[in-house]
Amino acid sequence: MTSRLNRRAGRRATRDITRRLSVSSGRSALVKRVLSILAREGLLLLSDARLPSIAGLVAGAPVRGSWWGHPAGQAIYQVSEALADHPDVAVNRLVTGKVTYVHRRLWPALLAIGRACDPWQTRRLSRTARSLLLRVTRQGTLRTDRIAGPKSRVSGAARELEDRLLVHTEWIHTERGSHARRLMSWDHWARRQGTGLRAGASRGPVKNARSAREILERIVNELNARCGADGRLPWQVSQPNAGARLRR
Repeated sequence: MTSRLNRRAGRRATRDITRRLSVSSGRSALVKRVLSILAREGLLLLSDARLPSIAGLVAGAPVRGSWWGHPAGQAIYQVSEALADHPDVAVNRLVTGKVTYVHRRLWPALLAIGRACDPWQTRRLSRTARSLLLRVTRQGTLRTDRIAGPKSRVSGAARELEDRLLVHTEWIHTERGSHARRLMSWDHWARRQGTGLRAGASRGPVKNARSAREILERIVNELNARCGADGRLPWQVSQPNAGARLRR
């Protein structure tokens, strides 16, 4: 009797392992497929009702509203996290203020824009945001949970810098189990990624911030025309007040 139960338990364990391996293999194939589409398009949003997005590719159709409650929500999360960790992918709030995945081939343009500190980036920047930018520039990296001051003010200032591409931002889990932003200067991020793009360097058609903006505008315009969308880049969206939020 005992041996029979052990055999049954062994068969169940084997089926469970096979099923997990199958799911894992399928998820890996899905990540590769989405990555190949990102490489082709240059940009993918995390979620959008019209523009190409990770949520739409994983779900098989555009996802309207929050994707967290979607039947494919877990798969969307896993694929988006896998892409965020990929060495050829950067994540920023680039198109319409939404989380956007940027392929490595567009990093020279992204860096040129981020490093430029053009008027659209610095105009009406709050005093707290200017102070944070100065600290990030000096230190290279700065965690928002280690900045003195009201949490809402610090978070708002960090979001200002993120929306204007003045810093690269990553979300981290802190030692206390909460979430915080890690702000990085573009020079620090470029060194960490091993892009080989030192400050002031150019590569290919990216000679300056203006040409970099034109490269990204061309890509977004093509996506808008194909999808009947109205995606916009940060410099194409007015900044009426310091700390104003673009659409999530």
